Amino acid sequence: MPQDLSEALKEATKEVHARAENAEFMRNFQKGQVTREGFKLVMASLYHIYKALEEEIERNKENPVYAPLYFPEELHRRAALEQDLAFWYGPRWQETIPYTPATRRYVQRLQEVGRRQPELLVAHAYTRYLGDLSGGQVLRKIAQKALDLPSSGEGLAFFTFPNIDSATKFKQLYRSRMNSLEMTPEVKGRVIEEAKTAFLLNIQQDVPPVPGKVGFEESLEEGFVDRTELFEELQELLPRNA
Repeated sequence: MPQDLSEALKEATKEVHARAENAEFMRNFQKGQVTREGFKLVMASLYHIYKALEEEIERNKENPVYAPLYFPEELHRRAALEQDLAFWYGPRWQETIPYTPATRRYVQRLQEVGRRQPELLVAHAYTRYLGDLSGGQVLRKIAQKALDLPSSGEGLAFFTFPNIDSATKFKQLYRSRMNSLEMTPEVKGRVIEEAKTAFLLNIQQDVPPVPGKVGFEESLEEGFVDRTELFEELQELLPRNA
């Protein structure tokens, strides 16, 4: 295992990261093949996910297991997504946006991590924010063209980071902060495994529910879901050629 956490995460998540990039929606998106309804659904899911993630980050912003990665002005996406959803769904968007079972599963995992294992928030922040910084501008341009959106950027605030001048330099700073976190080998290993789960949760947003697969949905009502159990369930639900 590479010594630096950032390098260890990058190496350990290569396969599942590739699967995320090759999920059907993302493949079509990169080709400019995206509908307004499909895009609206994705933006709604992102809102629920970032709302949960950033609530747990706020809960743990002074916890030394996460505090060095606290960059609300630079990174947090909830406010931008609220602007976008008002554009896509209208002023009463909070009453009308969808909340799918797959998104609910993702949200519950974030809440459980924030409350019980806050060191694992590092994995979720890594997979979401660094991914957004890496591809945000490209995806914004694709969406703007494919959906015939105004050049002013309305409906696409999520993809812009106005308080970051250089994405490359900021990612370097973020990785250096990650590498400065004090972790035992055991904790580092759990963070790496959680990052894999985070990617799978993201991919699962793109997969329709499996008919008759109700056991895991029912388990969401029962409380805490162990990471290993969740990972195995996601592996079973996701197509191998994703």
